Amino acid sequence: CNSVDDQDPSAHDDSMLAANQRIWGFETNFGGLADLTLVKANQLMPKPTHLTWEEAAVNALCNSTSYRMLVGAHGARMKQGDVVLVWGASGGIGGYAVQYVLNGGGTPVGVVSSAEKARLLHDLGVEAVIDRKAEDYRFWSDATTQDESEWRRFGKQIRSLVGEDPDIVFEHPGRQTMGASIFAAKRGGTVVTCAATSGYMVEFDNRHFWMKLKRLLASHFANYAEAYAANRLVAQGRIQPLLSAVHPLTDVGVAARAVHRNEHEGKIGVLCLAPEEGLGVDDPAKRERIGEDTITLFRRHGG
Repeated sequence: CNSVDDQDPSAHDDSMLAANQRIWGFETNFGGLADLTLVKANQLMPKPTHLTWEEAAVNALCNSTSYRMLVGAHGARMKQGDVVLVWGASGGIGGYAVQYVLNGGGTPVGVVSSAEKARLLHDLGVEAVIDRKAEDYRFWSDATTQDESEWRRFGKQIRSLVGEDPDIVFEHPGRQTMGASIFAAKRGGTVVTCAATSGYMVEFDNRHFWMKLKRLLASHFANYAEAYAANRLVAQGRIQPLLSAVHPLTDVGVAARAVHRNEHEGKIGVLCLAPEEGLGVDDPAKRERIGEDTITLFRRHGG
């Protein structure tokens, strides 16, 4: 999903810093919803042999983004034992984030918006989960004023679950949550952000930021090395696909509508050249070793 001229010197150290780097469909007027797409050879990665075409296809963007944010040298550099607060923890990016935290010896605190999504996280292995709707958090008292007492109530719940403030906050909602994220991060902690789905113009109390020596780190997709490393972990069966539903290319509007309305969990797959679901598994023995229930967790919950 990334368009970049890697011959440009600005791309040589980190292709995400290239002056001409663009994300298809977000920073360009063309996207990737097509039967065929022309890419450069160095943008191709091995398909995980134990996954179907649709299971393998849904990982590249959000899995790589989560890897860069938490694991890669350009991100928060999560360590064993770190407490990581993840917003939208059953979603298309948060679902990968909590897996990286679990795999890396950290403690994820997942924030979701329903009891069903909380159960999904528990099945994934996340013990500390906050259902924000059940708790009725209202970080904004009106359109222009944030409520610090709600930040404090949120932080208190995090500490009640894991005993301490988060070392890292995995932030992507933006305006609605940034104030709470900055407040909740521990002294010297890091807030890493890659998006702003609830609004780009963020606000926070700078006193809780500068006086407690916190860091706010920007992250955007992933470079070639990070994308390859993230894909390798999927191929090893250490990171599972978040596929919850599949549509044919003719029904891509239905899929997009579900994403827009937040009616899905994880990722939605769209079949292009594959005539039906379930094709493309080259190593059924490996799939059996990893476990069908493990691989299809989001699909079973989504169905």
